[in-house]
Amino acid sequence: MTKQVDTLQIKTLNAVSQPDKKGRMYAMSILAVITLGSIFALMLDTRFVYLLVYLWFGTIYGLLLQYGRFCMASAVRDLFAVGVPRMAVGVMIAVALYSLTAAAVTAGGLTTYHPHPLGWHVVIGGALFGFGIVFTGGCASGSLYKSGEGNMGSMLVVVTISFAQAYFVDVGGIFNHMVPEAWTASAAAKDMPAEISVTNGWFDQFMAGHVWDMHAQTVAGSLGIKSPVAGAFLGNALLCAILPTLAILVLLYMRVYRKGYLRRAKITAPRFGDHVRGMWSMITSSRNTALAGLALGIFAGMHMWVIGELREHYNIFNFGELLRAMGYTHGLSIQDTVFDPGYWYITTQEAQWGGWLMEKLGINMMGNIFFGVENGLPNPLINAPGYMSIGIILGAAVLANLRGEFKWKIPNLETAIMAVVGGIFMGLGARVGLGCNIGAFFAPVTNGDVSGWIFLAGMLLGAFGGVKLINWWIDWRASRQDEFAL
Repeated sequence: MTKQVDTLQIKTLNAVSQPDKKGRMYAMSILAVITLGSIFALMLDTRFVYLLVYLWFGTIYGLLLQYGRFCMASAVRDLFAVGVPRMAVGVMIAVALYSLTAAAVTAGGLTTYHPHPLGWHVVIGGALFGFGIVFTGGCASGSLYKSGEGNMGSMLVVVTISFAQAYFVDVGGIFNHMVPEAWTASAAAKDMPAEISVTNGWFDQFMAGHVWDMHAQTVAGSLGIKSPVAGAFLGNALLCAILPTLAILVLLYMRVYRKGYLRRAKITAPRFGDHVRGMWSMITSSRNTALAGLALGIFAGMHMWVIGELREHYNIFNFGELLRAMGYTHGLSIQDTVFDPGYWYITTQEAQWGGWLMEKLGINMMGNIFFGVENGLPNPLINAPGYMSIGIILGAAVLANLRGEFKWKIPNLETAIMAVVGGIFMGLGARVGLGCNIGAFFAPVTNGDVSGWIFLAGMLLGAFGGVKLINWWIDWRASRQDEFAL
């Protein structure tokens, strides 16, 4: 009997350890493919190192996002639905850390960031985007790392966002009736290339007739701080990122975490020191999320620094110049540029994927400002920021396999529909708000651009409405099931 039990235990242990071995093998295979692909690219042309920087930093982002389960959708959902601040705390930690590394890069004269103009479009775009992430269960970055875990619903979100953006920046028709006449007149007055007809599409009129007429600058610029070091660390980092972050952490503690902490600690008459320990408990309540936020902040700043150094080395302003020098001219914009933010960004390169495929299907996608003038439509094989998104998926897949968390997950019909609907809202919100939770919130705030906080406010409003709608739907469906049961 004992021998049978021992045999059963050995079989059980082997069954448990076998997926770990496969997971390690798959993880090492993914890293091997990335490494061999990088070597091959450098053998073709050493200047592809610029592209590979995006790929490898994307891989690091994917590892960290998966490690900390780092997702803005989870942060707002947990706050509004169950009152858990864990993910929101991790996001704030990343904001504070990234602001310091970004300040160091700015002070060194290597920043690649350009501030966004302030306007109601930021709030509206954020609200649309926030509404969408509640349906999809993942933000732009969250959908990518969850795709790396084998979640096919998240993959559907990524595909939907890609095509939704490409469609919205090129469509006219009924959308043009929503455009104010002032935008149309201002856009028509611009000296645009003959290939671009700005009155044919609402997004062209929005950009040329509204966004281009607005002024944008960082906090340091608004305050007139002349010193690069003081402007970067005091104006941009301290005033725009760190102090607001601390205020939000205190608010999260007071409104969400404090009551439960004092009850668990059996403190009836709390003093200042008790609240300090409570704040620290909130920050460290999820070690993985906190560590991921810290590391993301550091590596996001390093990414900006490395790209800045490479631009100095090659004496370029944009990767399109390097592509032209290497003989790759197809897909460049009218200005010989491609999308090349120089820092962590997500949605625009996904719009390029959708636009590139639509172009291949015979649809002219270069006759608008978004692709034709600003971002281009390079082949995905030479799309540098596109490799950053691919790297996030691959990095997450590596760690998910090592941790035994990779599993192909096929969504049911309801989940698939919600992924598509949410992805459409996210795609439209990303274009109206000029970015996503990374490009319109995380990167701007940490680089001294207050438009990021405005986008976050809109995103929270939209997410709150989305949570309320989802809760109503769940209650309604449950009531219908009860009626049928009777």
